[in-house]
This record gives sequence, structure tokens and C-alpha cells, in this order.
Amino acid sequence: MTRPAEPRQPAEEGQDSIALARIYAALPSLAPSERRVADAVLSDPGRAAELSITALAQRAQTSVATVMRFCRAVEITNYPQLRLALAAAAAREDALGGGRPVPGTDIGADDTLREIVDKIIYSEVRALEDTGAELDVDMLGNAVDAVFQARRIDIFGVGASAVVGRDLHQKLHRIGRMVFAWTDRHAALTASALLTAEDVVVAISHSGETEDVVEPLQAAAGRGATTIALTNVPGSTLARSADVVLVACARETSLRSGATVSRIAQLALVDCLFVGVAQRSFDATSAALHETHQAVQRRRRPKPKRPAPGAG
Repeated sequence: MTRPAEPRQPAEEGQDSIALARIYAALPSLAPSERRVADAVLSDPGRAAELSITALAQRAQTSVATVMRFCRAVEITNYPQLRLALAAAAAREDALGGGRPVPGTDIGADDTLREIVDKIIYSEVRALEDTGAELDVDMLGNAVDAVFQARRIDIFGVGASAVVGRDLHQKLHRIGRMVFAWTDRHAALTASALLTAEDVVVAISHSGETEDVVEPLQAAAGRGATTIALTNVPGSTLARSADVVLVACARETSLRSGATVSRIAQLALVDCLFVGVAQRSFDATSAALHETHQAVQRRRRPKPKRPAPGAG
């Protein structure tokens, strides 16, 4: 049900603007010593871009070999390319800041309400931009093909990811697809036991390590169903277990774990997937959306008539 996608190439010139998104996405899968390099880079990308490989290794309290392993882990060819990518990313961050200091992604204890608003809005806008820049369109095409051809679609997601799953369920249901959304592990496993090679599973998890989502997806794969993972971590267990992987780019931090920024990036991917599917049967989709819209419209209260000018 899917077509093979071209493997994603390491970041080269022209892809530098998404370097920070790739580093954030790789954080959970990095070794502790590589994580120190990532922390040193993310704390001040512009400053890190000015450091030699030896200086960065010293700053991260690790070795030059570890810095090179870090580059490979985040799909960057070599250290000079990392420096170029960081310099470009820092310049882009400054430009997006409109001449003022670029807000950090975490919330400080002394932040004003205005600073909190700026940081949240900035993070959410960046999440959408990074997700769009990093999106593997061939993978998205595979997902669209699979969902469009599916006999039925089962969606797995718990907690905050369940909100995204329900959104996809509602969208697909409105155009007449046989679709189910499961937020309970036992129910998801039960549904997986009935799937066939004609069916598709969409599993949603920011970390890609949520067992309540990973286990049902693996069970569905064992039944021959096509599996689609929507996650922030391309190297996660969920991603490695799926046939198709859609990666959202959002920077969760200690105070903002499970924040709306993650859901916004995932919801954007859901919209892309849905519209891709809907476009395949444009006339039928348009008719279905019109009928479902009218069904709700008829239940709305009529607006009260305004008195004519000069009346009463």
C-alpha cells in the first residue's frame, strides 16, 4: 500500500535552517556524552558556531570523537558543516526575533506575562516552520496513499496525543472513511487483533516511546496492517516499528512538556494528511463535507432579527 521513499540526506547547505530542529528531535536518542554536546550547542548556537571542534569538546566535557559522533547522529556530514548550520540557524533565529532578543523556549521564574506570551507564540510559530521544512514529502505521500486505499483506519493515541487522534478521526469520518480512534491500550490491542493487510493504523506519540501506543501498533504490524507513526523523534521505538514515519518538530522543555506547541505541530501534519487524502476524491469529498456541514447548520438557532431602522 506504500511506495518507497528516498532516504533523507544529511543536512547540507540549504538545509541549515532546520539544524536546531534536528538536534532537538535527536535529544532522546543521544548517548549522555553526545547529549552534553547538544546542550552546549543549543544553549548558544551562535557562540558554538565560532568554536573549534576541540573547544566545543572541552565545553561539553567530552572528546573530539564524541563531537563527530554527535554530528552523525543529527545527520550532519562533518564538523565544518555543523558550524555553518549553527551560524545559519542563529542568524535565522535573530531575524525572526525582529531585532529584539529571540525568546527562549522555556519559561523563567521571573518572566513577565508579556515575555511568557512572546515565548509561547514564538515557539509555536517555529514549530510549524520547522515541521514544514523538515517534512519528508515522499513519506507523507506514502501515508496519503495508504489511508486513501485503506478498508479501515485505526488511530491510537493517549493523553495529549489523543486530542490529535480525535481530530484526525473527526476529519476522516466527515468524508465517509471507516475510521476508529482508540485511547485505551486494551481497546487498541483488541482492535489490532482484527486488522488485515487492507487496513491502516496511525499511532501518535510525541516521544515515540509510549507503550500504550507502541504495543498496539506492533500488534497491528504483525497482522499485516500498514502502520503510520506520527512522532517528534524519528529514532524512537514507534518510528522504528512503523512502515511510514511523519515527524513533527517541536521543542518541549521541562516546564512545557506536553505543551500545546507539540500538538500544533502534530495537528499541522494531520491537516496535511487529511487534505492529501481528501484531494484524491475531490468531488465526493466536497459533497460529503457539504452534507455534514449542512447537518449541523440545520440544528443551529436562527439569529434574532434586528428591528428595522426607526421602528419602536
